[in-house]
Amino acid sequence: MGKTMNAAYLGVLLVLCTTACVPAFPKGAARSPNTQVPLSYGGITDSTNSAQTTWRDFYHDPKLGELIDAAIRNNQELNILTAELDIAENEIMARRGEYYPKVGLRAGLGIDKVGTYSSQGVSDDANGVAQNLPSFGLGLAASWEIDIWKKLRNQTKSATIRYLATREGRHLAITNLVAEIASSYYELQALYATLDVVKQNIALQQRALTVVRLQKEAARVTELAVKRFEAEVLKNQSRQYAIAQQMVETENRINFLLGRFPQPIDLQRDHFADQLPPILHAGIPSQLLENRPDVKQAWLEILAANLDVKVAKASFYPALGINATLGLQSFDPLKLVSFPASLVYGLAADLMVPLINRKAITANYFSANSRELQAVYHYERAILSGFVEVSKLLSMVYNLEQSYNLKTQEVEKLTQSIDISGRLFSSARADYMEVLLTRRDALEAQLELIENKKRQLLAAVSLYRALGGGWR
Repeated sequence: MGKTMNAAYLGVLLVLCTTACVPAFPKGAARSPNTQVPLSYGGITDSTNSAQTTWRDFYHDPKLGELIDAAIRNNQELNILTAELDIAENEIMARRGEYYPKVGLRAGLGIDKVGTYSSQGVSDDANGVAQNLPSFGLGLAASWEIDIWKKLRNQTKSATIRYLATREGRHLAITNLVAEIASSYYELQALYATLDVVKQNIALQQRALTVVRLQKEAARVTELAVKRFEAEVLKNQSRQYAIAQQMVETENRINFLLGRFPQPIDLQRDHFADQLPPILHAGIPSQLLENRPDVKQAWLEILAANLDVKVAKASFYPALGINATLGLQSFDPLKLVSFPASLVYGLAADLMVPLINRKAITANYFSANSRELQAVYHYERAILSGFVEVSKLLSMVYNLEQSYNLKTQEVEKLTQSIDISGRLFSSARADYMEVLLTRRDALEAQLELIENKKRQLLAAVSLYRALGGGWR
């Protein structure tokens, strides 16, 4: 008898060992992500990093600050992500609940019809027990999966890490939202400045048109000169409406980001061209791993995916469950509380190993490994993208600054040439085309100067976002 039992135990162990083997992932073991980045951006070794600066300290315009505050409170996309964060937190609670036994109150009423010539029917007849008796029951039922392979624990850890990843995703959304509000704000400022310049030039051109008309009456110029000046005035008057439409669209974009219906945007309108872009310190590339929310989110996804692989691997191993019941049972409801005669209880433990559905388990395991590998690639791409973006924007900030300085000198020279051409024209030493072209060149240079300033400000906003700043 003892040998038979030992053989049975040996057979069970053999089955468990055979069925619990984990197949090898076709692409091999998951590799560690490559976190190597260059030591500096073009030789800049200063570790001071503007990403640590809060957006309130970075943007000094109080009106812009009010808009950003309103957007963070009311933006619908951000509120959706906040709800997702709550969902992720609830998922942790749900996974944590899997640790504990499931206990429920059970109450039941049933009746069984047994055959007269069945074993139970014959036994009941021999003992004078009536057939088809009802059964009343009341009690507790419990089941508990023993987490011997840390499957449940790893599921909880994975849910916790994904909650943190979701939080970084919200930080990323705030960073992008702040950058988009600031960019749209500066674009709107630039449009107001452009409109002011166009209106000033229209006034100058109308005065020049008056002079040309007088000179035509004095037969000093032809009707052609008058028509060319009139066309130039009309051209710039038409330009006003195109600018006005752009202003409406930009205001609507800002209002949408603020989660409100269209309304005028209150902003600083004076001295746009004199604004200085915020001072930025890029720090060193390795700080991107600490500051950029997308990089931190990608890293957390790797950790969660690694735990998911362990969970999927545990599905190959035997699952140990304990089931227990404790209650009262009787065919007569009046005798249901006859303790201990009506007392019933049960306790069982079972060990289950997957046999038939191993292909499905294997597929889930391989998918988990593939998702882990995918997460590694996402992380490496986030690092590379961040470095390339910062490097490009650093170059852009420098080149735009140099270009703005030269463009400022160009505007000064062309402004001076307007007066010169006007005097020469009045003394008949220059024809009307020289005056017209000089004014046109000066206007375009002024507009280009505003555009250059706008690009400077937008580049500073983009660099601040690329470094990981804006969500604090």
